[in-house]
Amino acid sequence: QVQLVESGGGLVQAGGSLRLSCAASGRAFNNYGMGWFRQAPGKEREFVAAIKWSGGLTNYADSVKGRFTVSRDNAKNAVYLQMNSLKPEDTAVYYCAAAWARFTAGAHTYDYWGQGTQVTVSS
Repeated sequence: QVQLVESGGGLVQAGGSLRLSCAASGRAFNNYGMGWFRQAPGKEREFVAAIKWSGGLTNYADSVKGRFTVSRDNAKNAVYLQMNSLKPEDTAVYYCAAAWARFTAGAHTYDYWGQGTQVTVSS
């Protein structure tokens, strides 16, 4: 069992930056691939970024590539999403998720989800 708690969301102007954190509790965190997803009002949940359990591989949605960076610290059971050059279309609830021994962009493949943190980007 893994519990995930996101933090770091808030209101920021376009062009600004935010850093989201996801704290994980439970065992064997370093065996989980971690992902970030987001859901805007009236839209489906979409993939943002993923990082392999070792941290050696990352994957990004085209819409955030070059602006967002995913990282993890297995010693702290934490994963991060650094978001730069934010745009109004980045406004959404952001979720972190854990997938046992998988490095994947598919939301249905993740085993555990956090409760989400709101990111609002004003124009």
